[in-house]
Amino acid sequence: MKKFHYLETIISPNITEKSTSLSEFNKVVFKVNTGANKKAIKKSIEKIFKVNVIKINTINIKGKNKLVRNRKAFKAGYKKAIVTLKKGQSIDLATGI
Repeated sequence: MKKFHYLETIISPNITEKSTSLSEFNKVVFKVNTGANKKAIKKSIEKIFKVNVIKINTINIKGKNKLVRNRKAFKAGYKKAIVTLKKGQSIDLATGI
């Protein structure tokens, strides 16, 4: 397993209607590096946002074949992490880091 710098593990927050509804349950969704494991994701989130992480669920999204202007194209896959934070803590994604 390749070691990542803590700023390389998290690519971006995933802001959708479903992920904003999860914020009621102290959960935040991030797009992460495909080679990162749960321990690396936990360390990097705690280091960047200074919060306590209770649980992490990861999901591998497969790439898909698409038709774009009558040509075949491939939409790349990615890894998604759903992070559960300690009660009373939150990450405000609108303000940035």
